[in-house]
Amino acid sequence: MDKKPSKPATQKNTQSGASQMWGGRFAAGPAAIMQQINASIDVDKRLYKEDIQGSLAHAAMLVKQGILTKEDGDAIADGLTRIRKEIDQGRFEFQTALEDIHMNVESRLRELIGDAAGRLHTARSRNDQVATDFRLWVRGAIDDLSAALKDLIHALLDRAEEHAATVMPGYTHLQPAQPVTFGHHLMAYVEMLGRDLGRLTDCRTRLNECPLGAAALAGTPFPIDRHATAQALGFDRPTANSMDSVSSRDFALEYLAALSILGAHLSRFAEEIVIWMSDGFRFISLSDAYTTGSSIMPQKRNPDAAELVRGKVGQVVGALTQLLIIVKGLPLSYGKDLQDDKAPTFAASDAMALSVAAMAGMVRDMKVNADRMRQATDGGFLTATDLADWLVRQLNMPFRNAHHVTGELVRLAESKNCRLQDLSLAEMQKVEPRITDGLFSVLGVDQSVASRKSYGGTAPDTVRRAIAEARERFK
Repeated sequence: MDKKPSKPATQKNTQSGASQMWGGRFAAGPAAIMQQINASIDVDKRLYKEDIQGSLAHAAMLVKQGILTKEDGDAIADGLTRIRKEIDQGRFEFQTALEDIHMNVESRLRELIGDAAGRLHTARSRNDQVATDFRLWVRGAIDDLSAALKDLIHALLDRAEEHAATVMPGYTHLQPAQPVTFGHHLMAYVEMLGRDLGRLTDCRTRLNECPLGAAALAGTPFPIDRHATAQALGFDRPTANSMDSVSSRDFALEYLAALSILGAHLSRFAEEIVIWMSDGFRFISLSDAYTTGSSIMPQKRNPDAAELVRGKVGQVVGALTQLLIIVKGLPLSYGKDLQDDKAPTFAASDAMALSVAAMAGMVRDMKVNADRMRQATDGGFLTATDLADWLVRQLNMPFRNAHHVTGELVRLAESKNCRLQDLSLAEMQKVEPRITDGLFSVLGVDQSVASRKSYGGTAPDTVRRAIAEARERFK
């Protein structure tokens, strides 16, 4: 029959007497506070698709193995499909008294098909069920985030190609160091994010084993086919040890560790966006789409999107720390502590998905002030290293000696408040008599970046080759 689901009888019994969920072991229901601390449905209802997917695969395997009749298997499959549709459409009434997504689904299944619903739990436990659901969810989250990361990478590649020859200061210690191109700078983040993508891929490979059939902790005496359920759910293989299957959450830890490193990379980039937008730099600007104003200062344009990306990393690293602390003292095998593994993982995953999307938006939105970047290369004696390299190449001077001579010339230019190339040849020769006017050919920032042709260097043609290679790598 097709009607709005009513509150299952289990809720009533849990409040007034023994729980049908736990069976005859308990003569009375839990205290109200126990119900509250024990329930996880507000969090794990997010696993409903994975839970139903796992139950469908389990039921099909039970039928194939002769453990479940085809009639019961068909009824279970039809009921589970209907429940997923109800949840998709927002017509499913989740019950806190039923604790979790597994029992909410099973209770509704019993309403729809009767006693056959109770046969679905043959040869499994909520322990292996939730471990399977959680792995399926993390795997899907990795796939979604990997696609979003590739989109961000391609946004960076497009802007890097556009600015492969746009000269700007490169920094160490946030002090002007050597001239680079903006395209080269953006390509540094392409490499970081590429490694993040690799970490997610590695994590997916390791987690892609199926715990279903491990049951509570010791396996099952029923003649199940764990390889069949693993294959049906897209896993590479079943997990090899039933105790490890239900008690390990290192796949979630690895996922959160990868998110934390990704978050650190995004935060570094966000910080640079904040710096580049500041009045002292003015290297870039963002439109109204990614900035906000002030409630009191009408002139302000704040890089709030970047600041929020920077801030969300704390949430992600906190989630990793939280889960590490949850698992660090657990004896084998399952402990109810593991119920709290999902909330931080969900929150961290949401934060990173939002951050990656926001960063891709900012990269595409940013307007680059190439003139201001070039003006900034006039300060900081950015070509001092080029001068030292010229002394080594042309005068056969040991680099340490060349470094000393260059330092004296920098001090001279600083005292005269001018650039290195503004010093006269005579002034330079007072420091090192063998210097010729050929030195001036290496003191321009364009010549400096063009000379950096080594693999991975900032020369525009080298940057363009790196972009082309990255486009192939991240198709």
